[in-house]
Amino acid sequence: MSINPFSLEGKTVLATGASSGIGRETAIRASQMGATVVAVGQNPDRLGETFSALEGTDRAHRQVVCDQTNSEDFERLISELPQLDGVVLCAGRVVTSPFPFCTREKYDSVFEINFFSTVELLRLLYKKKKIASGGSVVLISAISGIARFPIGNAIYGASKAALTSTMKFCAKEFAKKKIRVNAITPGMVRTPMIKLDALTEEQLQKDCAQCPLERYGEPTDIANGVIYLLSDAAVWVTGTTLVIDGGLSI
Repeated sequence: MSINPFSLEGKTVLATGASSGIGRETAIRASQMGATVVAVGQNPDRLGETFSALEGTDRAHRQVVCDQTNSEDFERLISELPQLDGVVLCAGRVVTSPFPFCTREKYDSVFEINFFSTVELLRLLYKKKKIASGGSVVLISAISGIARFPIGNAIYGASKAALTSTMKFCAKEFAKKKIRVNAITPGMVRTPMIKLDALTEEQLQKDCAQCPLERYGEPTDIANGVIYLLSDAAVWVTGTTLVIDGGLSI
């Protein structure tokens, strides 16, 4: 009998930010690999579309509408969650601003989603023992937080750098419970978060040319990396940052 180390059969996986982009694709790919998925998102209509796309009707998939900045929604989410084998934290937002206009209010709004609410969810999941021994946590960070620093991305990059750093501390502490914690740092990925329609075709080609593989990433490119880190193929991987950027950071 062949064994697929990337299978998620028998695992229950939480994916936040599942209304669109990387979170949506991760939820769908996890279901395709055999997982029971808890899809969490803020937009009920788009979350419903994700839920409808999940494979495996014999599994008890769930969808939970949750604004992670709302304390009542947050408490309800924690109380409704089953025991989890995998946690993928994808919720995030982008604000682009030249540094002289990076006000405290802008920092607060981005850090609230990208860092504080994400870390608070992880803290509560661990404290309330919602993550099973042998489980895996994947944080979606960004290449602009560790290796590439484009003008206008100071706020977003700082929030993701904080997330990547926290991942390493959690990996060390959670190891005593045999829970792995890793991060993925994507490069430019075609999601609703980046406004590609604001660029001309010439500008798009010029931007893509900066990447050795000469294209933007697709959500599937990142979701496949998430599947690896969730699976038993990565059972000896923790505290690491998986760069998936088409070579942009070289």
